[in-house]
Amino acid sequence: MKILITGGAGYIGSVLTPTLLSQGYEVTVLDNFIFHQHSLADCCHYDGFQIVRGDCREEDTIKTLLKDADVIIPLAALVGAPLCKNDKIGTQTINSDAVKMLCRLASKEQRILMPVTNSGYGIGEAGKYCTEDSPLRPISLYGVTKVEAEKAVLERENSITFRLATVFGMSPRMRVDLLVNDFVYRALHDRAVVIFEGHFKRNYIHIRDVAKVFLHGIKNFETMKSKPYNVGLDDANLSKLELCAEIKKHLPNFVYLEAPIGEDPDKRDYIVSNARILNTGFEPDWSLSRGIKELIKGYTILRNSLYSNI
Repeated sequence: MKILITGGAGYIGSVLTPTLLSQGYEVTVLDNFIFHQHSLADCCHYDGFQIVRGDCREEDTIKTLLKDADVIIPLAALVGAPLCKNDKIGTQTINSDAVKMLCRLASKEQRILMPVTNSGYGIGEAGKYCTEDSPLRPISLYGVTKVEAEKAVLERENSITFRLATVFGMSPRMRVDLLVNDFVYRALHDRAVVIFEGHFKRNYIHIRDVAKVFLHGIKNFETMKSKPYNVGLDDANLSKLELCAEIKKHLPNFVYLEAPIGEDPDKRDYIVSNARILNTGFEPDWSLSRGIKELIKGYTILRNSLYSNI
């Protein structure tokens, strides 16, 4: 089976690509290498690995790459509210328009598995779990464009979308700016963090379980297709203060304080049910605690912000 991944050298792609190659899939990655990363260098020994430097918005490039693809995984995106705010045109054209073009150019037989974000739920109701049937109320440009892209992908039917919780964990193309990754970095190197609106809750998932769910979706495509799936840890619907308490179990000198004034620009606040994906037989391997231990080891190596998106 031949798989095309756009944005395959990013944070998720740099873990997913070698995972797929190790399972015997042929993988072609399209990436513009905007972050000057070399995270796929270790994949070059695979005969089934091909790399194309280019832009996911170029129709001629996409047409050529689609000719040999059985499965398409559109990872290319500007990710996170701050980066999207800095480049609104790029966010719209990459996160939404390029995916709609993919859907238009792909044949009905070609399968699309796409990650979106459970931030589309926006602000949930207190004590009420968001399911795949809950209304989507994105509150950031990032969330809006991902909801648009998901709608286009699911309308073509031969597709699966994964509404990812906030991802954490080490990647060859690291992002220190993601919430768990950021807090662990600060706990290790600064030993302190000031929290705004610490009661806001969200769900979390380890990056290697993200790669695992794509494998699961490919192998179980016929029984899973045409639906969205929340992908997160059922025991990790945590507030920022609860997350810090978990980190402090591993780094006892960590001090965290909630600011009496000030706001978090990311207003997401919800809890999520992952029952649908669990009912397909998928089980995450990585707990939050295990991921924190991994990050502490990783941050013994990384000591600057070159690995973040913003």
